[in-house]
Amino acid sequence: MSPETPQTFLVSRTDAIGDVVLTLPVGGQLKQLFPSCRVVFIGRSYTAAVAAACPWIDDFLSLDDLLALPPAAQLSQLRSYAAAAIVHVFPNKALARLAQQAQIPVRIGTRNRLFHWLTCNRLVALSRRHSPLHEAQLNLLLLRPLGYAGALTLPAVAELVRLAPVASLPPRFQQLLAQRQPGQLNVILHPRSRGSAREWGLLHFGQLARVLHAAGHRVFISGTAAEGAELADWLREHAAYLAADLTGQLALPEFIAFIAAADGLVAGSTGPLHLAAALGRHALGLYPPIRPMHPGRWGPLGPHAEFLVFDRPDCQDCRANPAACTCIKAIEVATVAAQIERWLPLEAN
Repeated sequence: MSPETPQTFLVSRTDAIGDVVLTLPVGGQLKQLFPSCRVVFIGRSYTAAVAAACPWIDDFLSLDDLLALPPAAQLSQLRSYAAAAIVHVFPNKALARLAQQAQIPVRIGTRNRLFHWLTCNRLVALSRRHSPLHEAQLNLLLLRPLGYAGALTLPAVAELVRLAPVASLPPRFQQLLAQRQPGQLNVILHPRSRGSAREWGLLHFGQLARVLHAAGHRVFISGTAAEGAELADWLREHAAYLAADLTGQLALPEFIAFIAAADGLVAGSTGPLHLAAALGRHALGLYPPIRPMHPGRWGPLGPHAEFLVFDRPDCQDCRANPAACTCIKAIEVATVAAQIERWLPLEAN
């Protein structure tokens, strides 16, 4: 493939928001390898706003919408991109078969999936579970058949994790954030993970809200509408310490804009944490040391990204009972609050 020839690449990552954010460097690296190329991201419908906010992504194809079409229409739509290659960052059997049927010339997948041996013509040896590399570095290795040498350090990869809001923040939320006084921080706390990560716990987040409020900062709680209903009693209990309850209040494009206008966010290894890091906000992740969910693999990437992890070689005692993970709960509220106090107010992008 000639770097000068305009061509289209399909990049498939059909799982959660945080996973999509850590796949953005694939688009950035393709733009470096093929400056005139077009990158089309294939993902779940609810991640479309993430792709829209990334400068490396030129178009988005919803896998949900694609697979809802009749088979002939599926093939027609995929062929309409006239793609030179498809990169299956996250394995999806139905999409892999469809790409083969569409006769996309270069179809890249890992050697670990049997169906990739039957549907892909470029196989990459890639073992994620025991690798010392970060998830974003592992994703880039799938570009080896397209000329990627696999030499980027994690700081260099982090430079390719970049988002900018494309939606306007509704006026009432702009006004909420504008009430910040000199020396105050607008801090988002995202206590839930929808099962995607070990959780620090409502007790700790409640104590942190109290400490931040006492220090003069403004605390916002984020989450889905379902999480807001689940947290209703907790939210009422802590209402005096909160600037606002955001749960269920913002669609994803607006939530991205809200994060970008706030100073920072605290969460476990969740989509909002990775969004905040990619938007250039302070992003403080709370992690267990257990592999493969430790920050070495899933830490946030961005100019103001950081994490805290309890200093224990491994969290073996917590494998049998993840909900009661003592390692992540051993991170002290005072330690988290002290880290936040080091933040400087950031001007919105």
